[in-house]
Amino acid sequence: MSVRNQEPKSLWNHFADLNAVPRPSKKEERVIEFMMNFGRELNLETIKDEIGNVVIKKPASPGMENRKKVILQSHLDMVHQKNGDTIFDFDKEGIKMRVQGDWIDAEGTTLGADNGIGVATIMATLSSNDIEHPPIEALFTIDEETGMTGAKEMDGSLFQGDILLNLDTEDDDELSIGCAGGIDTNTTYNYEKVEAPKNATSFRIEIKGLLGGHSGMDIDSGRGNANKWMARILWNLSQKNTIYINDFDGGGLRNAIPREATASFSTAGELSQIQNEFNIQKQVLVSEYKSIEGNISIEISKIANEGNVVSELDSKKILNTLCSLHNGVYRMSPDIKGLVETSSSLARVLISEGVFVTQSLQRSSVESTKDEIAMTIKSAFENMGCAVAQSGDYPGWEPNPNSDILTIMEDLYKKLFNENPQVKACHAGLECGILGTHLPDVDMISFGPNIRAAHSPDEKVQISSVQKFWRYYIETLKAIPVK
Repeated sequence: MSVRNQEPKSLWNHFADLNAVPRPSKKEERVIEFMMNFGRELNLETIKDEIGNVVIKKPASPGMENRKKVILQSHLDMVHQKNGDTIFDFDKEGIKMRVQGDWIDAEGTTLGADNGIGVATIMATLSSNDIEHPPIEALFTIDEETGMTGAKEMDGSLFQGDILLNLDTEDDDELSIGCAGGIDTNTTYNYEKVEAPKNATSFRIEIKGLLGGHSGMDIDSGRGNANKWMARILWNLSQKNTIYINDFDGGGLRNAIPREATASFSTAGELSQIQNEFNIQKQVLVSEYKSIEGNISIEISKIANEGNVVSELDSKKILNTLCSLHNGVYRMSPDIKGLVETSSSLARVLISEGVFVTQSLQRSSVESTKDEIAMTIKSAFENMGCAVAQSGDYPGWEPNPNSDILTIMEDLYKKLFNENPQVKACHAGLECGILGTHLPDVDMISFGPNIRAAHSPDEKVQISSVQKFWRYYIETLKAIPVK
């Protein structure tokens, strides 16, 4: 059965239409035009603000005119990630979806359920003639995944809503009432290039098959970081033999845990000793992560000798710095059980053409510890002489356990499903913290269906969970109180 034949058909058909449109972060022109045409074809008030967010307004359904006005919000962009052996052009092709039992995924790429299911849900509401709903202001933001630019630059004067429903969480039994803020740390260093020793042999190491995932939601899962693994292997190889790095290419997107990395190096050391030490390090990693990473591939091969390589001193500086960086959970919340408060993820490492480049993302729900982890990462790079630029700073969303919409939705969840929802703050960078700076008096909450492995080619969304979420969402619209 195709995606379009799943229930609720309106939601899935809108999702399929959306996924036919390329929509990478910072390249949202086509999906903006798609949404503008969608709103206009429905004869609804449709606005594009200066930054590129799309706003579509719909009057209340009959009998709901006296209810509080609701802002429905999701982001248009999606993470574009694919497996190394997948041939796919994100700039030209629509996502190739497939039904796998109770799940929908994509063929070797990210699916875009984050946040396409939320967008499709709102589209299904706007295009419906039979859903009961209060007055709606639909906000489709841009560039959530690489900087939250749309949320930061939105025009708050376009909205009069009292309640905001953010449809961008990934567990159908959770109501999110808080999230982490974040800051990007980007570094550059011009290394010295020298000729490789004449008697040197060159090798290439490839790491692939790691789970990866969302560097906020999955940071406490204990998954491997391919950049840190590669640095660790190279550092251990360098302890018994002088090595000269040739290149290093690991990770991709700033908010994804790196799944793959490749690096090459030259050394005049004993070949058998290099191979033996590599085998030891490979076995150590496989053993340490055997209960988490089940499809690890770490291989070494001889390659043609390189001409210019990173100097011995700079190779040592780079490896020492990469190995010294904190990566993963930095602090758990002392106030909310199970919540990661602060973390850092080394998302990207590139050594090429005389320049060593890194990208990392620090997150925290507490501003002071966000500053601390950002300071920690910055200091490590500055110590080796890197130029460090920190940008994209955005605030967290402070939980409000006394929220009126939270009370309504908790009671409704118990009534519909005969169990209590989990009321949580999350370690992802939801837009609500930023939206709240533009809409300070708006009561906000976030919820969604089960989505797994977001930001990775293993991303999938559960069909039955979408059906549960849709039922809950429809009943929530009916339950919006009077003004």
